[in-house]
Amino acid sequence: MRLALLAMVTLMLLVMFTFTCTNAIAREAPLFLVANPDVATRWLNRDTTRAIFAMRQRTWPDGQAVRVYVLNNSDPVHARFTKEKLAVYPHQLQLAWDRMVFSGTGQAPNRVADQAEMLKHVATTPGAIGYLEREYLDDSIQVISME
Repeated sequence: MRLALLAMVTLMLLVMFTFTCTNAIAREAPLFLVANPDVATRWLNRDTTRAIFAMRQRTWPDGQAVRVYVLNNSDPVHARFTKEKLAVYPHQLQLAWDRMVFSGTGQAPNRVADQAEMLKHVATTPGAIGYLEREYLDDSIQVISME
């Protein structure tokens, strides 16, 4: 009897935990690729976006210089962006940046402390690109569609 009661309580706790985790994941705000309003490009495919954030592509298709802004590696929004939009892990991007910096063939992206700072820099820097959750979007930036 006690064993059956313990099993039922454990099962109920497991179901509640699963439901809570599922709701938390479903409530995550969608992420958007954003750029300075003067950027002529309106959409990018995943490969081009990955190349830009890996600092391998340094210009927009029209030749304008790209200025990449990212959150810190420890920021959960950065982790979500790299996994969902770029299909890479944050440490993989960091390794690519480190390799370019230490070999002298490139530089790392500009780091910002939070999404409010990301918004400010992307809005005021010509050629800038970054990513934001929906609640940070406003008219000072444009959303870039991704295929």
